[in-house]
Amino acid sequence: MPMRLLRAPLTWVAVAVLALGAATALYWFQPWKLVTDTEVHEELVAVPSAPALSPSGPASSAVPASTPAGPVLVGGGSFVSHEHETRGAARIVRTADGRHRLELVGLDTSNGPDLQVWLTDQPVRTGPSGWHVFDDGRHVALGPLKGNRGDQAYPIPAGTDLTGLTSVSIWCERFAVSFGAAALAPAG
Repeated sequence: MPMRLLRAPLTWVAVAVLALGAATALYWFQPWKLVTDTEVHEELVAVPSAPALSPSGPASSAVPASTPAGPVLVGGGSFVSHEHETRGAARIVRTADGRHRLELVGLDTSNGPDLQVWLTDQPVRTGPSGWHVFDDGRHVALGPLKGNRGDQAYPIPAGTDLTGLTSVSIWCERFAVSFGAAALAPAG
């Protein structure tokens, strides 16, 4: 009986469907990323401890009349966990040449498929109610997450209006869920 079953065309169709399903699941979920880490150790900007902010607040791209010669901390905050345990801090720095960049300091989260770094206008909420909100409003995608651990920097595109962008999310585009997020409070 078993040999006859192996010769049946329906058996081979079932095997092919199962193999295709397994390959699709492996591609979609990438389960090996749950047990692998990518560490990044980029150089972060050294900022003075008493930053000078523009009069219009930390989320403004306006530069004060007396721009300091060095870099300035615009705002930042600590990550809270969402879908996956996430620790570390995020900060926006205006460099000496007037450009802005987002820096992730001591990031520690899970690896995952299609992880992106987003600046958003959504408030950071703890618990499951905060997992899916970051694609509801305005966001600026800064690119793929370089690594799930370590220090890393992302240039904010020139001309980006930072007004109202009050949080950063490690966003999994494939499953539309935040791994973790940080509110970007004004510096000072």
